[in-house]
Amino acid sequence: MAITPLDIANMVLAVLDEAPIDSLDQDVKAARLLNLHSDLTREAELTKHAWVFAILSAFVAGADTGSGDCTLNFAYELPADCLRPLPLTHNGEPDGVPISWRQQAGLIYCDQPGPRLIRYIANLTDPNDWDALFTEVLVAALAIKIAHPLTHKTGMIDIARSAYDRALDAAFTANAIQRGGRFHTASWSQQRGDFRF
Repeated sequence: MAITPLDIANMVLAVLDEAPIDSLDQDVKAARLLNLHSDLTREAELTKHAWVFAILSAFVAGADTGSGDCTLNFAYELPADCLRPLPLTHNGEPDGVPISWRQQAGLIYCDQPGPRLIRYIANLTDPNDWDALFTEVLVAALAIKIAHPLTHKTGMIDIARSAYDRALDAAFTANAIQRGGRFHTASWSQQRGDFRF
């Protein structure tokens, strides 16, 4: 069964015990709040974890910057749909030998010539491309964001947070989020290359 942004919106409202809406274009507070927060919250929740369904790969051509200042002289442009790159390895696979790299804006710099296979978290906007467990996490995250401005009941924030924690635990239990090794245990600063292997 196809799922729509309106379905997601009404799931959020159900968490908050609010009436469903007929359209995201409806001139009601719930629709306005959901429109305001949906895109940014989706991107944030995708970026926070290495969701298996959102990991894509791309071969990217590199350019030698010729700077000679450091060893990270090869620059690679990130794919347009990249929210964050995953740590680089020699063969591009998650279990490959790590290589030194850093990210600046939409570029990755490393010490290896290209082309390189880069794995990354993609900004998947179609709900039908999402894992069901991610959908539950996103619904709860949106409920947290709009709980107080919509309901003015502080207890609803706690209900939404509890739903979020349960959904995230379920995703980890089901291995919907990549675990293990440096991808799960490394800090974000380590993953983006603020250290050398």
